[in-house]
Amino acid sequence: MNAIISASDLATGLAGPRPVVLLDVRWQLTAARAAGEPPFDGRAAYEAGHLPGAVYVDLDRELASAPGEGGRHPLPDLAVFGAAMRRAGVSATTPVVVYDGGQGWAAARAWWLLRWTGHPDVRVLDGGLPAWPGPLETSVPDPVEGDFEPVPGDSGLLDADAAASLARSGVLLDARAGERYRGEVEPIDPVAGHIPGAVSAPTTDNVGADGRFLSAEELRERFKGLGVTGSSRVGVYCGSGVSAAHEILALTVAGIPADLYAGSWSQWSSDPGRPVATGPDPQ
Repeated sequence: MNAIISASDLATGLAGPRPVVLLDVRWQLTAARAAGEPPFDGRAAYEAGHLPGAVYVDLDRELASAPGEGGRHPLPDLAVFGAAMRRAGVSATTPVVVYDGGQGWAAARAWWLLRWTGHPDVRVLDGGLPAWPGPLETSVPDPVEGDFEPVPGDSGLLDADAAASLARSGVLLDARAGERYRGEVEPIDPVAGHIPGAVSAPTTDNVGADGRFLSAEELRERFKGLGVTGSSRVGVYCGSGVSAAHEILALTVAGIPADLYAGSWSQWSSDPGRPVATGPDPQ
């Protein structure tokens, strides 16, 4: 099953006989508000115009739990997540397509959660809303409630200790911007730097200038250059487990399985007992 879908293929699917559930997960990183800008309101953006039939999903409230020991965006309570998915019309046998404003991080978070909890057919709109050539609508749909019951997978998830171990025994990718990895800046979390042994792999390098994913072959070459050769286990972390999902999506497009450290740097850096590395080298 493909992990991404083009706008043209989505348009064809929406016109076909099989229903497709559309989830609008527009969201922006809190740090973008630090300069006194007004908070981004994903629901307001959704109500101003969304793909026909799409249902809004709130990342902070429905795809994450409240910040705490698990980091800034801990995995959501499964009862809350399941209720949000059913409200949006998600059923176990219904294809789901997720999109956001174009960055792809929030959509990938929803994609990862649905896959990890057992949904067999979920894809991300490649390029997000900007890639959609058709009309938008402002009416809020009221879909028939779905029957999806999330069941967490037995694998695919790392805790802090497992991430530390994987940085030594396999490949642990840091999906944040390079300057945050190197410890030159840290706009959000209490400590700058990276998990010792992790490799810098900014999420932004997964896509082209148009915001769409590189080809599978290009992504395989990119990750090969970062030490992902297919013989070692791969894990990914970021600031709070959101953009790391985008990296896992890119790895999936490339045919490479990877695990998510959901607590990510926000959890790791909040523990003074955890070691921190700085500079361009993993160690």
